[in-house]
Amino acid sequence: MLFSSCAGGSGVECRSLNRSTASGLDWARLLSPDRPLPVPSGRRQDKGEFVTSFTLQTFGFPEIHGDNGPIKLNLRRGLALLIYLAEAKGAVARDVLATLLWPESPRETAHARLRRMLHRIALALGQPIFETDRASVRWSPAIELKVDSHLFESACDRGAFEEACLCYRGDFLAGFALADCAAFDDWAFYRREALRGRLMHGLERLVQDKTAAGDHFAAAAHAGRLVELDPLSEVYGRHLIRSLLTAGDRGSAERHHAALTQRLRDELGVAPEAATEALMEPSTASPVHAAPTTLYVEGAGVHLAYQTYGSGELDILIMPGFVSHVERVWEHPACRAFLVSLMAVGRVILFDRRGIGLSDRVGSAPSVDVTAEDIGTVLRAAHTRRVVLFGASECGPACIKFAVDESRLVAGLILFGSLAKGCWAPDYPHALRANQYDAWRQQLVAEWGGPAGIETFAPSLSRDPQARAWWAGLLRAASSPGNIWAVLKALRDTDVRHLLPQVSVPTLVLHRRNDQAVRIAAGRDMASHITGAHFVELDGNDHWFFAGAQQPVLEAVKRFVDALPRERRPTR
Repeated sequence: MLFSSCAGGSGVECRSLNRSTASGLDWARLLSPDRPLPVPSGRRQDKGEFVTSFTLQTFGFPEIHGDNGPIKLNLRRGLALLIYLAEAKGAVARDVLATLLWPESPRETAHARLRRMLHRIALALGQPIFETDRASVRWSPAIELKVDSHLFESACDRGAFEEACLCYRGDFLAGFALADCAAFDDWAFYRREALRGRLMHGLERLVQDKTAAGDHFAAAAHAGRLVELDPLSEVYGRHLIRSLLTAGDRGSAERHHAALTQRLRDELGVAPEAATEALMEPSTASPVHAAPTTLYVEGAGVHLAYQTYGSGELDILIMPGFVSHVERVWEHPACRAFLVSLMAVGRVILFDRRGIGLSDRVGSAPSVDVTAEDIGTVLRAAHTRRVVLFGASECGPACIKFAVDESRLVAGLILFGSLAKGCWAPDYPHALRANQYDAWRQQLVAEWGGPAGIETFAPSLSRDPQARAWWAGLLRAASSPGNIWAVLKALRDTDVRHLLPQVSVPTLVLHRRNDQAVRIAAGRDMASHITGAHFVELDGNDHWFFAGAQQPVLEAVKRFVDALPRERRPTR
């Protein structure tokens, strides 16, 4: 199967082709790749000039517009070609395009069909719009091209989320598919999920901003779109109900509460959480352990979402793994119970790495070094004076890096189900080989949108409908298939073994004996290379720290923190 990056067309890896030359092909000489297309006598403007601008509508069913309105293009593959080239934002190899659009054809036939398609598009649009050479094709730089998906992303990048949400009229290429072109459909799926994730991120930010500004009707409108995108999310449901109540529209709030209750019962067989029910009882105080407020801090041009919860002499920063969402983690009862229990240790700090969850989406996967820098940014914003780092799974290496670089700030380091190197090497047999890892990564990404990987990450919760729905919703809200593909690739290439001997802070390594995602040998190896590290082997097979038996984890954490040297200073 072909696979391509959601960011554009240049990342396509093509399957092998039947390169036998088809007989009987006698295309006109004008279709030769080294001969420019003739200038057609098509539509011209009043001044005798060609149309110099086009607009591609990719949200919803795709359309192309010229200066005088919509252009009817009865070429489904031609429309797909225009969109793919626009999304690539540059030249795309002819081999890539031919294989993408005519995957079952021999190479020469596919290339001939591509040449013919380029000519037919130019005739349909009334002018040449491509810049071509023997090897590649691109939209002509002389054409002013506007693409709604690009305008949407530009607005998101600028923080203009209202403008962005107005651009998003429907899902990317909704209802559009190509027969026998699985690779194109795969590419469209990844791009669709990436854009949808950015929409959800933008709407979440708007709900927060409008609520803070006291514009509760606007907050309710944006929360309503979130509920449409993820009807089973109680976080989004509570956003909507709370906004309506604050705006004085109790009748609508009651209707939405009843609808949410019905959906949860029909789809998951569960009742709403206490926090949801409490919203409809004015005489009931807010739950003691309601989710904290999400805050933002800017670091290196990126806004990072974080939360602080509770108080104490020490802070404990929780980094849960390759994907996170600081608000949706509170939706699952087991996860919420674990975080609340950590209040006995100190003030809890959560944050989403750049590109993940509620933090700004960026064009690249966060590296170990960048994530370590972001840890520092969040701790400064939270006015942390002494912190215990709790790095789970993929986030362990970044916590190791920060503990080495900022040892004066770090009181202790806890690594849970983590590893020092992402894949196998002759001197590191504790992880999957690169090809095995890539096969697992491809399977996980292919399942994105559902509860991808829950059987591996949390076997004890894998049959729980509520847990499955929560995990699927968190994944959709936290990232997109294309983005997480890059995040997991970065994990595969991670190697912080050289840093382990440099760790000078007290360290606790926790690992469940039958962890299905990271072998316990990786935890043992990591502990053996950190001077003075204490390794604790726990029963169970769950990779998530909050799944399965929580008490042994919490007790180990509490014993470790209680044994740390304390500074004499007033508590917060």
